[in-house]
Amino acid sequence: MGKVGAGGGSQARLSALLAGAGLLVLCAPGVCGGGSCCPPPHPSSAPRSASTPRGFSHQGRPGRAPATPLPLVVRPLFSVAPGDRALSLERARGTGASMAVAARSGRRRRSGADQEKAERGEGASRSPRGVLRDGGQQEPGTLERDPDKATRFRMEELRLTSTTFALTGDSAHNQAMVHWSGHNSSVILILTKLYDYNLGSITESSLWRSTDYGTTYEKLNDKVGLKTILSYLYVCPTNKRKIMLLTDPEIESSLLISSDEGATYQKYRLNFYIQSLLFHPKQEDWILAYSQDQKLYSSAEFGRRWQLIQEGVVPNRFYWSVMGSNKEPDLVHLEARTVDGHSHYLTCRMQNCTEANRNQPFPGYIDPDSLIVQDHYVFVQLTSGGRPHYYVSYRRNAFAQMKLPKYALPKDMHVISTDENQVFAAVQEWNQNDTYNLYISDTRGVYFTLALENVQSSRGPEGNIMIDLYEVAGIKGMFLANKKIDNQVKTFITYNKGRDWRLLQAPDTDLRGDPVHCLLPYCSLHLHLKVSENPYTSGIIASKDTAPSIIVASGNIGSELSDTDISMFVSSDAGNTWRQIFEEEHSVLYLDQGGVLVAMKHTSLPIRHLWLSFDEGRSWSKYSFTSIPLFVDGVLGEPGEETLIMTVFGHFSHRSEWQLVKVDYKSIFDRRCAEEDYRPWQLHSQGEACIMGAKRIYKKRKSERKCMQGKYAGAMESEPCVCTEADFDCDYGYERHSNGQCLPAFWFNPSSLSKDCSLGQSYLNSTGYRKVVSNNCTDGVREQYTAKPQKCPGKAPRGLRIVTADGKLTAEQGHNVTLMVQLEEGDVQRTLIQVDFGDGIAVSYVNLSSMEDGIKHVYQNVGIFRVTVQVDNSLGSDSAVLYLHVTCPLEHVHLSLPFVTTKNKEVNATAVLWPSQVGTLTYVWWYGNNTEPLITLEGSISFRFTSEGMNTITVQVSAGNAILQDTKTIAVYEEFRSLRLSFSPNLDDYNPDIPEWRRDIGRVIKKSLVEATGVPGQHILVAVLPGLPTTAELFVLPYQDPAGENKRSTDDLEQISELLIHTLNQNSVHFELKPGVRVLVHAAHLTAAPLVDLTPTHSGSAMLMLLSVVFVGLAVFVIYKFKRKIPGINVYAQMQNEKEQEMISPVSHSESRPNVPQTELRRPGQLIDEKVESQLIGSISIVAENQSTKEIPTYVNV
Repeated sequence: MGKVGAGGGSQARLSALLAGAGLLVLCAPGVCGGGSCCPPPHPSSAPRSASTPRGFSHQGRPGRAPATPLPLVVRPLFSVAPGDRALSLERARGTGASMAVAARSGRRRRSGADQEKAERGEGASRSPRGVLRDGGQQEPGTLERDPDKATRFRMEELRLTSTTFALTGDSAHNQAMVHWSGHNSSVILILTKLYDYNLGSITESSLWRSTDYGTTYEKLNDKVGLKTILSYLYVCPTNKRKIMLLTDPEIESSLLISSDEGATYQKYRLNFYIQSLLFHPKQEDWILAYSQDQKLYSSAEFGRRWQLIQEGVVPNRFYWSVMGSNKEPDLVHLEARTVDGHSHYLTCRMQNCTEANRNQPFPGYIDPDSLIVQDHYVFVQLTSGGRPHYYVSYRRNAFAQMKLPKYALPKDMHVISTDENQVFAAVQEWNQNDTYNLYISDTRGVYFTLALENVQSSRGPEGNIMIDLYEVAGIKGMFLANKKIDNQVKTFITYNKGRDWRLLQAPDTDLRGDPVHCLLPYCSLHLHLKVSENPYTSGIIASKDTAPSIIVASGNIGSELSDTDISMFVSSDAGNTWRQIFEEEHSVLYLDQGGVLVAMKHTSLPIRHLWLSFDEGRSWSKYSFTSIPLFVDGVLGEPGEETLIMTVFGHFSHRSEWQLVKVDYKSIFDRRCAEEDYRPWQLHSQGEACIMGAKRIYKKRKSERKCMQGKYAGAMESEPCVCTEADFDCDYGYERHSNGQCLPAFWFNPSSLSKDCSLGQSYLNSTGYRKVVSNNCTDGVREQYTAKPQKCPGKAPRGLRIVTADGKLTAEQGHNVTLMVQLEEGDVQRTLIQVDFGDGIAVSYVNLSSMEDGIKHVYQNVGIFRVTVQVDNSLGSDSAVLYLHVTCPLEHVHLSLPFVTTKNKEVNATAVLWPSQVGTLTYVWWYGNNTEPLITLEGSISFRFTSEGMNTITVQVSAGNAILQDTKTIAVYEEFRSLRLSFSPNLDDYNPDIPEWRRDIGRVIKKSLVEATGVPGQHILVAVLPGLPTTAELFVLPYQDPAGENKRSTDDLEQISELLIHTLNQNSVHFELKPGVRVLVHAAHLTAAPLVDLTPTHSGSAMLMLLSVVFVGLAVFVIYKFKRKIPGINVYAQMQNEKEQEMISPVSHSESRPNVPQTELRRPGQLIDEKVESQLIGSISIVAENQSTKEIPTYVNV
């Protein structure tokens, strides 16, 4: 589970970073070469790399304090920190910020001279980019403009109330960290530093404090120590009066603590070096500290005393308990490494974390760097068999494996959100490279359904995965996502948590009021959704809880998302309609709960103007905030909802001191708003008022009123809607078809949901639908679509398995081995279980629930033990066998033998090994109904079957401390027919080439053949072959009922064969793989094989028939001999017992077939070619011999 980095996944990734760090950093590019090279202001405090090549990651969200302080690396120009965030700056060197801008290629910008004139206010009578002047007059030469729809710009320069303060003496300092203490507080703290890029350390620092909202500042170096060098500033998230400063660990390891908003400090020395801190979400004095030597410490006194919790803790994988899920508020969740490099999940109390008091909620090891604790959920990852498996615990209950659609086969996963008791995850599936699929879970986080396919992703500056998904603030269930379609990235919007998505309607007019000709779905509005650590990089998007209808974003109009010709757009009706507001990128800050929008242009040049809008972006007024143009490094807004004071940080030149401009917006308002200043506004989606099952009406300030809003009141009223089909999504295992119905996927068996049921109990029988989480609709179709409680059916035991707890087939002599009994179906509460360990010891249990932790047993002797388990209830019984090897290792093996053979014909079974040279081997063979194995030192054996039917063969190969097992099933008949099948090419696009997929597809093909021809299923066996293109082998079998009567004759097989060929040639056999994907089945070519068996045991009439066939076929022999496909080492897929062969890595013939003569590996058809000519009969031949294989065996490592 790799650490997730920045992404557009949550409502504001920027807000999450700022809230966690309490700080925002601006860095100076060009100081250490080209581009920005801002170092972390504290050792190892920068965000970790996003993800491992295959992993399980977490995407942050607002309000969650990360384990590591995240100093935000911000390039010059400016950055905006909303609300109660803090700001960290590093100023530009050289010529302003030209280097950072040079990296932003492809953006349309003015020339330097024009820009300077514009910022000085010269030529102010000309509207920017030819837009309408104030008053609505059109520019000369424009036609068909709509003044009512154009964005209006008032070019008259107005003046904002502002004051400027210079941090004198810090002109050499190139980093600054700024913190505004909190709502209703006038205190601002600034830590400036000089970072020496050559030494890689901080050489000077200054601490400044303001008590008048930033009008003036006092330097506090004498209060913290004139020789003390500070490296980082922390603020307690639950009590912002408490401040913590870290000294530079290169000089000393100390803490300076203040409880009065930084007025006074006490110094405490440390015996370890802090790398990161994590504050408790409720208790203001509780802190976790992570040291540079990977030790975790705790303090219950705000850092004054520390106690060691655990050594070997994985970075950023430690968490406080979550209220409501953990009973103990001082419980700590952490991932720790053992001395041999394994990771495990531990919990303990912060002040009592001894070995005796530690718990391990997840048994066994987990994948390194995979633990996530978020809200009511705990996630871990465990890789086995080369595939990652993801587990979740809801409300700290037992872990359950997360269930994605069967063939999602994830190789990377990111948890985006756990809000509202539901998990939103981005999954990269086996066939994806730069896109992810969005999945949404049930309440427990176990069963996931698809929300949106192929969402665009990219890697951030820290190497972290960034998903193009944005959750709009203030409106539950509303998301924006960038989806890749035919190599084009398009922006989609949903109002119901991913149940329905649509493209964004482009504005009717452009910035000048000219009509925009953009017709859906060929043309639409596309937005940049990447919200990264750098808040002013391209792709800014903003929304606010207190302004639920307003969304501001950069993007473009056209057929796809573009990185050029970027403009700014605003929606004031929650994404239904959009307006263009600027032709170049700006950063936007919400003032007065969104009642006023402040826009500041991205530019490399000094500025002294900004734009204000009082009517949700319809018109803008130009204001100056300083008399001297300023290179802007960052903007910090006043904490709280109103945000009426802003501090702009910058410098007049690259050698000047830091300039702090306090801008007070209170003077622009006439008065406080009254009730008559508001109007109602109803949330809707393209006219549909029911959003997430409710009608919501908000109040908005009238656009012509310039009053101050005050405290946010939320929705005026909310009324639930009657439930309709649109309020329900497809349940797990179901897919929505073109008619809107949710039907079971081809791999899903709806009856499997009741397999854990016991007689007398009840379970929820799904209707195929589940209500969208947090949807508030009532009545209507809710009863019809909601899962119904149903009595558990009495079932006989079925699908019994016995395995070891670690999945191995070996155990060490004298050590405990844990055996797990698994039952797919059956009444687990009323089942008698008998286990025979094969060493003379047996035990009995009255129900499966008493065996949840497994059965422990110690073998005193070395050998092979036949462990059997028998389960019985009133409706039936089932049994299973495990052949357990004590102290024997395992390596790869594949059992090669034919799928079907003839009675009394000698059959070769060969164990093909990879690698071929593994030392002395012992082969243990189990076949037929033999109760005793055949043990050999050779990798092949020969045997005959004297009766028709299905027979199972198992081979186990022992080499040192490793054992390999493979099992195959062979069908035995006197005669049968075989035909090679091919498919329409679209099937290859969905073929992951794994055994389970081939097994399920084989079942679907067989069902389609039975439905198309009416041939009973007992006569048909379909084996899908590995590799691409997808092919299959069709066998026509002479089924005989259990009484031995009504056996089909040769003529009957011929008739069935002809019927199958005719139906296949008519393109009448097809199946639907998924909605909209239809696959045709065709007859391909023959499988080379004799018509009958050539052994002497056959009758003379059979030989006579063969000779006649040979003579009749002389006319076509040459063509058949050289044109047909020579059968190589091919393999058939799954048999009826659903045990399939897998593919082996390509090796030379000599390596892949040790101990087997070359002639034994030839197919019978090849041997016949050397003796007699064979004849092509229609499209069917009789098959009675062996197939060899190139598939990787199913194996277990020990």
